Amino acid sequence: MNTTTTGHDTTALEFPVRGQRIAAILRTPRSRRPARTPGIVLTGPFTGVKEQVVSVYARRLADSGLATLVFDHRNFGASGGEPRQHEDAAGKLEDLRGATSALAAQPAIDADRLGCVGVCLGGGYALRHSAFDPRIRAAAFVAAAFNDPRAMRQSMGDDGYREQMRVFSAVEQRLISNGEIEYIPAVDRDGGPAAMPGREPWDYYGTERSTAPGWTNRVTRMSVRELLTFDAAIGADFLAGTPALFVHGRRDEFCSPGAADVIYQRAQTTDKEFLWLDTTNHIDLYDNPTYVDPAAARLSDWLAERL
Repeated sequence: MNTTTTGHDTTALEFPVRGQRIAAILRTPRSRRPARTPGIVLTGPFTGVKEQVVSVYARRLADSGLATLVFDHRNFGASGGEPRQHEDAAGKLEDLRGATSALAAQPAIDADRLGCVGVCLGGGYALRHSAFDPRIRAAAFVAAAFNDPRAMRQSMGDDGYREQMRVFSAVEQRLISNGEIEYIPAVDRDGGPAAMPGREPWDYYGTERSTAPGWTNRVTRMSVRELLTFDAAIGADFLAGTPALFVHGRRDEFCSPGAADVIYQRAQTTDKEFLWLDTTNHIDLYDNPTYVDPAAARLSDWLAERL
């Protein structure tokens, strides 16, 4: 189905990854030049679906003249994959490669001018993907979580980190023994156990701000082990000169500004830029125009200059 909005056309797409259907939305600028258009693949927050945060940025980028592709990772939203609501780090990287291929194959897209944008946890995946896929000519990271198992272990202590691994090993053993997949809420209004604890995640995912048909308020318990063991930070060492833009809020209790600066300093490219915004919290960069508008404006200009 094709639809038209201010400044761009929207097309529903799908593509396969390991035999599973990936549901996607392609946005192409109506004001594009006769030549083929640069394309941007986007990936977003933990548990997020394509109609939420990534589309906030994809619309703005498409209106500025860049084609965009957003999609549901396997196990989430309208895409296939089991178990449902399960974070699979290796699988998400494979999905990003598939999405890049699907975007490059579109007739309106210039396959030699592709970029990648990640928001929140998607920022870590965007870093890893861009570091190891030379088709990505420029990468940008918004309020990004650059997961690093070494940093996780340091914050939890050696014994605490190892204990968490024992807990998840027991969960996995129960799955093998009885076949039951254990779930926890993604967010909880009253401060109960959740994969994303606290009021701030609830204020986005638990309210009309994030309403989307494919989002479900639960995630597998084993997803948390993926978060604790996935090394996104190593991507900084393999950028091989790929231009990198970092956009982060000065106040962010979920994705550390200090950690983002460490990755910026570590990034192996001379073409890098850091845009700091005076946010009040992490989710300001999800949908608050006060912060999203300047972030998206810089993304649009910066990507257009490099693609």
